Amino acid sequence: MSREEVKSEINKMLESIPEEALQEVFDYLKSVKDKSKDSISLSKNLRTILTEDKELLERLAK
Repeated sequence: MSREEVKSEINKMLESIPEEALQEVFDYLKSVKDKSKDSISLSKNLRTILTEDKELLERLAK
């Protein structure tokens, strides 16, 4: 997706997000704004690992 397409899709999503969640979205975007590309990539990779291995992590926690 191009940058403009992504921005358009984000705007569409913001219209349907509950009012209570808008501040959370805003806070997240502010925190990402100041991060380096490497830091964002690391966070994305960690999220992927945690999502893919959720069941394993839950079993290990027990």
